[in-house]
Amino acid sequence: MDTGHVTSADGTVIGFHRLGAGPGLVVLHGQMESARSHLELAEALAGTYTVYLPDRRGRGLSGPYGPHHVADREAEDLEALLAHTGASRVFAVSVGALVALHTAARHRAGSTGSPKGHPGGLRTAGAGLIRELVLYEPALFVDGPAPTAWLERYERELAAGRDAAALITAMKAARLGPAIFDLMPRRLLDALSARMLAAQDRKAGDGDVTMRMLAPTLRHETRVVAELARSQAAYGAVGARTLLLGGSRSPAYFKAALDALERVVPGAARVELAGVGHSGSGNADTGGRPERVAAELRRFFG
Repeated sequence: MDTGHVTSADGTVIGFHRLGAGPGLVVLHGQMESARSHLELAEALAGTYTVYLPDRRGRGLSGPYGPHHVADREAEDLEALLAHTGASRVFAVSVGALVALHTAARHRAGSTGSPKGHPGGLRTAGAGLIRELVLYEPALFVDGPAPTAWLERYERELAAGRDAAALITAMKAARLGPAIFDLMPRRLLDALSARMLAAQDRKAGDGDVTMRMLAPTLRHETRVVAELARSQAAYGAVGARTLLLGGSRSPAYFKAALDALERVVPGAARVELAGVGHSGSGNADTGGRPERVAAELRRFFG
């Protein structure tokens, strides 16, 4: 594995890891993740593809968020990487999948004008930057606005140096924690999370991106999700061959997003992985099943 970087439209450096050989495939991580969160998936695919693992803004090898971060900046980062590498296949997860959708709609092959409902308009990109697209549970809210009320408490906790408490606030808002979260006293949850963060800090090696480092990214991720909430109608402009992936154990709102996209994205295929949750594509130590996801990607991409 080696590393490289590309410069996005606004001058921000986007770093990436690269491994394997063959046609290019970009793996775009999700919320509270970094490039290395999908290292095991990349290793499973490296015999078939050259896999690019970018760090999205604000973490790892990449530069910081700008003062007014919006979805178009994220799309420009992905566009720069695709142009630099020549890759035309993308696998993207959660907020990263929402960014990939936004990018694909901006660059529908041979199109001009702006599709109805698309927040950033549409750019012409000749043959299109993304030809094949696999989306794992995009963070798209189809039944109402994305929840943001929790941000006030999260910001207070971050400002007070209570990173663990801020992460618990975010996880409860996103309904991504285990069911026992709703039964445990909040003070106990915060204490256990603080202990977990401290243990991770002690074990972190050179180049590792810890949960404590990722905590401040949530404010920016939430803005992107809120900006693109209920934008599913715009994704009729996606010209890429598309597969929608999800897990049977994931929260209901991810399934609702996939249902909506299945109706809108032209010709989209759909696969649900039994017994898998929202972290299914990540490394095994975070609850992922990377080999199962890799098998679906090989089947789809061919």
